[in-house]
Formats: sequence, structure tokens, C-alpha cells
Amino acid sequence: MVDYWYIAAALAVAVGITFSLRAIPFLVRSSLRESALLDSLGKWMPLGAVAILAVYALSSIDLTGAAHGIPPLAGVTVTIGLHLWRRNIALSILGGTVTCVVLTNWVF
Repeated sequence: MVDYWYIAAALAVAVGITFSLRAIPFLVRSSLRESALLDSLGKWMPLGAVAILAVYALSSIDLTGAAHGIPPLAGVTVTIGLHLWRRNIALSILGGTVTCVVLTNWVF
């Protein structure tokens, strides 16, 4: 037998917690607007997230395989080179991805 009151209570608790967690940032926004910590986090967190993703992606390169990790390393090199040259994120990502895919599928 299904206890509908138990399900309703659990659902109410879940909705209340979700709503509270989503509302808190808007309620404390005015008091944190001048926070040096949040200003610093806003500057460094995107770089940190990209660095973690890059380390994660590069850690899975198989240097002992047939291609010796050349396609992904070439893709990273092209991405960095294009970004330093043109400062265009879309061009950098597209160029590095195309390099890696072409080398992986048609060269090695």
C-alpha cells in the first residue's frame, strides 16, 4: 500500500530545499556585492575550471599506443598557437579539434 502522505511530505521537503538553495544567492547578493573574495573567485574560477578540464583530458592520452599521443598533443599545440595568434576562442577550439580528428582518423 502506497502512503501518499509520506510521498507528499518527501516531495514537499525536496521542493522546499531546492527552492531555498536557488533563492539564497539572490537574497544575499546585495551584501556580497562588494566582497573581495567573490571578486577574486570571479576572476580565477574560469581559469581554474579550464585548467582542471585540460589536465583531465590530457591525462588520458596513451603515449604507448600506435600514434604515441601525437594527435591530441598536436591538437593542444594548434589550439594554443591559434589562441596566441588570433585571440579567438572559437577559432582556437575549432582548429585544435579539427587537427586532432584529422590526425586520429586519417593519418594514424
